[in-house]
Amino acid sequence: MGAGEGKHGKGLVRSWAQRYLNLGFVAGFLLVLLAYIVVTQQFVITSPEAVPTMTPHRKQAISAPGAGETGTPEARVEDKAETKPVDASSGDETPNEEEQQQQQQQQPDAEPEWKKPEDTVATEQEPPKRDDTAAEPLDNGKVVCTTEGPFSDTCDVFGNVRTNGTAHTVTLVPATQTESREWKIQPYARRTMSGISEVTVTQLDSTSAEYPAPACTVTHNIPGIVFALGGLTGNYFHDFSDALVPLFIASRRYGGEVQLLASNIQPWWLGKYEAVVRRLSKYDVVDLDHDDQIRCFPSVTVGLRMHKEFDIVPELEKRKPRLMLLHRGHYRKFVNVPEIVKAAENAGFEVAIADPRFDVQVEELGRSVNSFDVLLGVHGAGLTNAVFMPTGAVVIQVVPYGNLERMAKVDFGDPVADMGLRYLEYSITAEESTLLEMLGPDHPVIKDPESVHRSGWDKVAEYYLGKQDVRVDVERFAPTLALAIEHLRQK
Repeated sequence: MGAGEGKHGKGLVRSWAQRYLNLGFVAGFLLVLLAYIVVTQQFVITSPEAVPTMTPHRKQAISAPGAGETGTPEARVEDKAETKPVDASSGDETPNEEEQQQQQQQQPDAEPEWKKPEDTVATEQEPPKRDDTAAEPLDNGKVVCTTEGPFSDTCDVFGNVRTNGTAHTVTLVPATQTESREWKIQPYARRTMSGISEVTVTQLDSTSAEYPAPACTVTHNIPGIVFALGGLTGNYFHDFSDALVPLFIASRRYGGEVQLLASNIQPWWLGKYEAVVRRLSKYDVVDLDHDDQIRCFPSVTVGLRMHKEFDIVPELEKRKPRLMLLHRGHYRKFVNVPEIVKAAENAGFEVAIADPRFDVQVEELGRSVNSFDVLLGVHGAGLTNAVFMPTGAVVIQVVPYGNLERMAKVDFGDPVADMGLRYLEYSITAEESTLLEMLGPDHPVIKDPESVHRSGWDKVAEYYLGKQDVRVDVERFAPTLALAIEHLRQK
């Protein structure tokens, strides 16, 4: 082979190699493009069962109307609203990393917690579009004012209660027409102290168009306590005698589940006694004088009661045991709740009605349940909250009609006793079941529950669990409430 042929052969090889290299590059590019299209198309398709994302938690002692409450120990200024799961229908999404970085860059550096009074100013929230308060009260509520004490005046307001901090007003909004009334209360522990702004407690006439109820901008599901600093505070003795001891008297029964609202606020004072105040309330103190929110509470205490100088009279503080009534919103619900509440109050209980939302945070629910002495409910999942009850508390299970005692005992009776709680059981009669009026006394479901059980679980579940509500005979139920009271006294 000649030198020319060798060069020509080498050039031909290089030409073919270059051609195959180009073809390989094109083929590889097409494969990568095809893979990209397939993968991205999979991500574009959305699953109808996709789980909504959760926004990150932010600390909060208050909530926008209808939201839950949770507290943190990180600051004594008012907490921000607890976030909720994103509503898939609204399309709201969690901010991405870039947006969060931009928000952080826009926020000023945090100042020392007690540097200045502005640090305790309540954070303004966007007003809601409508007045969305807590559940409609069972009655008109009530105002109980005590003015005969040697030192102080107080008012306890129960029901649909609304505070307006900047106006220094606490308003009871009744469910039906009532007589308008008004009280002036100095929230400092000594009524004769000058320089303390009074708080006006008002019971509205619900039919009054001239003075309509202010719309809620923040809804709390815990009680509130309105009090004042200033006066003689700053003197170490009076810090305890005029503020800390009376505040302990007012808040101790709530086990930290109470919102403090202070007028004439002294940031240095709250900083000095921060450890004590945090034990009295799990939530950050609201600066009442600068709070432009309309806050709604189930109850509010206005003023601090001082028994004696630097002392407590024990017999005045025999608090009523607290009973949580679980109110189901569907089948197996109580149909005469007001009568049950009245019977429990007559037995000596302080009663609260609970219907926990599905999306409630377990931390929030657990703190609330743990502050009660008795849990009362019809057989159902709500009694699972017994796990949050304090040791020595009482659980009363109301067993629906239909020979369900064994199931009730296995599901809750035995576990509750093993938790160190006192278990009481109340089985209703046919006369206390709505099945009687629905089916009549001669129907096998009423006349012969055993035959229904023999027919199979489907009929048991259909009638006794799925179609039955409970109308408690309060006179027949009274001995069960008395047993609960007696147990609590013996603890």
